[in-house]
Amino acid sequence: QVQLVESGGGLVQPGGSLRLSCAASGNAFRVYGIASMGWYRQGPGSQREVVATVSTGGNTNYLNSVEGRFTISSDVAKNTLYLQMNSLKPEDTAVYYCNVNFFQGSYWGQGTQVIVSS
Repeated sequence: QVQLVESGGGLVQPGGSLRLSCAASGNAFRVYGIASMGWYRQGPGSQREVVATVSTGGNTNYLNSVEGRFTISSDVAKNTLYLQMNSLKPEDTAVYYCNVNFFQGSYWGQGTQVIVSS
């Protein structure tokens, strides 16, 4: 069983930046093969949507509204997935979840709240 623990959320003013982290338990990134990783978000009254994904080949995809502002990356040695968020907007307010699809199973973090407000 793999646990994913997110951190880095909080309250930030419009135009500000945050970096979300998603740390996997043990040496999951090294032990288990990874098919893909991603960040999702669910805003108030909205359905969960994909924000950014990255494949093991390094191909990335972004939600149109975050393209050019957000960057997804990972550090295998640290068993951690990141989401760098710049130029944040009020509409980015949501609970952000990380997802890692290992070949042996798919896992989600517990979510971290991001509030963009002045």
